[in-house]
Amino acid sequence: MVRSFVETAARTFGFSEDDVANIVLAVDEACTNVIKHAYQGSPDGEIRVLILRDGSSFQVLIQDKGRTFDPETLRPPDLKQHLTHYRRGGLGVYLMRRLMDQVEYSFHPGKPNEVRLTKFLGRASAARSV
Repeated sequence: MVRSFVETAARTFGFSEDDVANIVLAVDEACTNVIKHAYQGSPDGEIRVLILRDGSSFQVLIQDKGRTFDPETLRPPDLKQHLTHYRRGGLGVYLMRRLMDQVEYSFHPGKPNEVRLTKFLGRASAARSV
């Protein structure tokens, strides 16, 4: 449902098919991280996905009430080592940052955790080489 919702909104906003696919993949990675890490796989966790559009800015807000995490504690992945050892997972934050123009995290006590993924319409995407 989330993929379809985001795909339709991004396509309607005017993104190319490549950008639509990149946005959907970034949102998928963010939601997967919420399920795996914030809710530790519990089926009871709630994820709220909002789309905000303003001028050339397309933002996807992903909110949850699970455990917080500090993305600044992550070291950049060694992609060569990752691929040669056939590791699964561990690239979600890296992919989100490569696929989107901005990735912001917000954690405040008493409020939902939030990941804000932003893509600007008309901006050349470096993610095409990923």
